[in-house]
Amino acid sequence: MLGEPEGTGAMRKHVFRACVLAFMAGVWVGAAAAEKPAWVQSMKKVHAGFTGETGTFGQFGDSISDTMAFWTPLMYGTPRNMDADTKKDFELVKSYSRTKLWRAWKGGRWGNKSRMTVRWIDANVEALLKKMNPEVVVFLFGSNDLKRVPAGEYKEKLRKVLKKILDNGTVVILTTIPPFYGRLEKSKEYAEIIRDVGGELQVPVIDYMAEILKRRPDDWSGTLPQFAEGGQKGYGVLTLISGDGVHPSNPKQYKKDFSEEGLRSSGYTLRNYLTMRAYAAVIRHVLQAK
Repeated sequence: MLGEPEGTGAMRKHVFRACVLAFMAGVWVGAAAAEKPAWVQSMKKVHAGFTGETGTFGQFGDSISDTMAFWTPLMYGTPRNMDADTKKDFELVKSYSRTKLWRAWKGGRWGNKSRMTVRWIDANVEALLKKMNPEVVVFLFGSNDLKRVPAGEYKEKLRKVLKKILDNGTVVILTTIPPFYGRLEKSKEYAEIIRDVGGELQVPVIDYMAEILKRRPDDWSGTLPQFAEGGQKGYGVLTLISGDGVHPSNPKQYKKDFSEEGLRSSGYTLRNYLTMRAYAAVIRHVLQAK
């Protein structure tokens, strides 16, 4: 047995603490991001050294990034149920970014590969940067590291890899890992490492874990019996983590649905939404800033 999720009170306390720390650091990028985040000046300095093509957007990560459920759906059509601010962000991202690369830059040759850890990206990041030279990279490693890479090594390699990307002139959008069923406390520990390194390097951080636990503090995992009893299974469960307890969910009825119900029922819709809003903030405050 993988074990049961911790109590609701503990979850809420953790989410509150994560939000406070991120707000104080000025790096959290989410639905309620500050108008002029604290990372703007540091990312302007990074971007000043960029030598590649504008609008290039890399996806560095494991299977949670490798899948076509992440990011590529926004290539096709317009998401439903967007408010005015979200619509502006979506239009900005689509007009600025080289959208064909959202699909073309999938797979291990482009920095996203199933089962990989921070050790893999550490060994390959220099070659990837030389080949791709992306203007922006969204970065998410850690779920596989929980069982295979000690926390100290994870933090050291995470910092090392991010510095190499920033030294290339590439802006990083760092993302915390989602909660892992049966390993929630370990997930929290690694998410905290990501927040710490993001604050240290002053890069924008999408606190994916906090956003998930905020929306579904009691029933974020599709492994819970109520979903099976309701006939839900796999990636189709109507909560934020799929039936395997690890990957974000992807129910058909909530694909590209940016309503509140969509954002609390589809893990990939939530990640796509948060990534799009974060990328828009980077474009607006850094890439297009005079």
